[in-house]
Amino acid sequence: MKKSVYVFGFLASFLLSSGIMFKMMHWPSASIQLIVGFIVLNFGFLPVYFYQKAKAAQ
Repeated sequence: MKKSVYVFGFLASFLLSSGIMFKMMHWPSASIQLIVGFIVLNFGFLPVYFYQKAKAAQ
């Protein structure tokens, strides 16, 4: 479970940062990277992270 938090976190941060860089350089596929990065962050990383924190608090 801890490994999935790291994988989702890395994937989300990589997609968001590369999407921002692509957007600044006006390169293609920037919007797609940003959208996928936010989806991975909101539906992948955050639920797993908060589930793990709630499980550890019990």
